[in-house]
Amino acid sequence: MKDYLYSLMTESGTLSTEDIFLHILAAAVISIAIYISYWYTHSGTFYSKKFNVSLMTLTILTGTVMTVIGNNIALSLGMVGALSIVRFRTAIKDSRDTTYIFWAIIVGICCGVGDYLVASVGTAIVFIVLLILGRVRNENRILMIIRGNREKMLDIEKIVFEYFGSKALLKVKNTTTDIVELIYEMPRKTYDATYKKEQDIVTKLYSLKDMEYVNIVTQSDEISG
Repeated sequence: MKDYLYSLMTESGTLSTEDIFLHILAAAVISIAIYISYWYTHSGTFYSKKFNVSLMTLTILTGTVMTVIGNNIALSLGMVGALSIVRFRTAIKDSRDTTYIFWAIIVGICCGVGDYLVASVGTAIVFIVLLILGRVRNENRILMIIRGNREKMLDIEKIVFEYFGSKALLKVKNTTTDIVELIYEMPRKTYDATYKKEQDIVTKLYSLKDMEYVNIVTQSDEISG
């Protein structure tokens, strides 16, 4: 038993130069599909070419690491220990970026162990799914920030209700002795519908006088950083 365990720990891969080349080349070729998918489906304002190139590089590096490890248990344990000290603190700007990172790693693992069929079929299915659903986004929301004389608070609320009804949710109400600040949240479609009215809501609010500002802010799923 002891000899068997020792043989497992010391056994090394016998990959030829051709096999090593095929493993890494396959990872590089399939990573192009990941690059195209990310480029085509990304519709946000924070598209990063560097991140997309990094996905390709990550796929190739993962394939290279798996090729090095082979079936050597001792080497694989050492590699896990070495990589465990790495800490990544880059903010993910889009939740779908996590999917692409895992996709790149999994393809690299499959290619590194020579399972090109699994890597190809999995990539094809994920590519099609993201091609169809990759541009799905949550509806943007609008924040309307209104600041003015506190004595006009009821008039402000009346105008907001007149334009948006119950679809405008009051999220924040800040008040001082003289000033009131109201923050409403609503779907973008609800706000866009006000353009059909004869007078837009901003003009209507400023007609109350004693208004400091009316700010319109669009919220989205993206995280800046």
